[in-house]
Amino acid sequence: MSCGNKRLCARPYYKRLSAYLEGLAEAAGHSDRHAPLKSYCTGLLLPGERKSVEPMTARLAPDNVRRMHQSLHHLVADAPWSDRILVDKVRRLALPAMEKQSPVVAWVVDDTGLPKKGIHSVGVIRQYRGQVGKQDNCRIAVSLSAATSNASLPIAYQLYLPEAWTEDQERRRKTGVPEEIGFQTKPQIALAQIRQVVESAVPPAVVLADAAYGNDGQFRAGLAELELQYAVGSQSSLTVWAPGTSPLPAKEWNGQGRPPKLLRRDSQHQPVCVKQLAASLPASAWKTITWREGKKRPPRSRFAAFRVRPAHRDYWRAEPHAEEWLLMEWSEGAAELAKYWLSTLPATIKLKDIVRMAKHRWIIERDYEELKQELGLGHDEGRGWRGFHHHGALCIAAYGFLVMEKGRFPPSARSGQLAIPKAESAPNFQPRGRPAKLRTA
Repeated sequence: MSCGNKRLCARPYYKRLSAYLEGLAEAAGHSDRHAPLKSYCTGLLLPGERKSVEPMTARLAPDNVRRMHQSLHHLVADAPWSDRILVDKVRRLALPAMEKQSPVVAWVVDDTGLPKKGIHSVGVIRQYRGQVGKQDNCRIAVSLSAATSNASLPIAYQLYLPEAWTEDQERRRKTGVPEEIGFQTKPQIALAQIRQVVESAVPPAVVLADAAYGNDGQFRAGLAELELQYAVGSQSSLTVWAPGTSPLPAKEWNGQGRPPKLLRRDSQHQPVCVKQLAASLPASAWKTITWREGKKRPPRSRFAAFRVRPAHRDYWRAEPHAEEWLLMEWSEGAAELAKYWLSTLPATIKLKDIVRMAKHRWIIERDYEELKQELGLGHDEGRGWRGFHHHGALCIAAYGFLVMEKGRFPPSARSGQLAIPKAESAPNFQPRGRPAKLRTA
């Protein structure tokens, strides 16, 4: 079957795919897993509505469905290979190709909700899913992506296991949750991923994250300890010391006991929440900034930025927090401010450059759109911890190839156009879960 694009159907495309998959195969460990890994990634790249094992099997091996199904199912659900090693291998292959176009400018932290029915699949619980803005029955994965000015690639991926799951020994046993996995908040998972990437000697970049992470003082402190700059969202309730102010110094020592060391506040000297600070600004403080190109018109909004000191629990500290940028956005016509960020970017940076960096998180929206819609990130039908992470790592592997291919084509090329030509399914094949056709009289 023709792929509808002669250039993409050309033989070099398949040679590049073959070489890429050959480079990944060793990450699966035993040589018996090499061919299934290549087949699974190929199945993810083939066109098709569902990217779970059964429909992929029918497209890959219409004349030998059973054998192919057993091979792919064993690879993703049972085989003891490391998803982290595979994702690391993808990074080492794909990141240099991205950097030929432009350098890595950011590490982007985010999480994505994957809808799932029932209560028996690992990590599934009714919880807030940001993509729909409400509670939903789903599981959530935390990821870290490396982003250049025009491309991004997930370089770490882990399931968030809710506390109700970590305490349920029976469900842990049935879904194969490793013994060493305990409860971690999403910011804790993200910080562990960042530490892992730092240890892998990946060139450092500015860390970007939304308010679910940026409002966590320990997360920001962890980034500071790693000497990483950041531009992270915060909530309107975050307290800071207004420009030019700071906490009171420790009390003077009266000569008895230990000398006081802790910073102080009093009734007349208190920090303010960022919402109050923003409301006190004059109209002249707000500047209209355009931060990137748009399909119809470039996005633009009003911003203001000031140097402030975070006030979170500084009364337990001997020294005040270092000054950071407080960036605020207030769209024209809006009743109140929309977003806030804290950033440790240099004090000399221009406002437009802070805005562009803080807004660069948009690029991973494309990651998830393509990983879900084109590569079936949420199509895993297994229930176990191992299968969830194996499927996610293989989706990232397939996405890594598309990222490399995009560097060969103009920006108008989309991942859907880079898919492998569709294969014919087995005769009369019906994916599991599809209702049988009604009999006619």
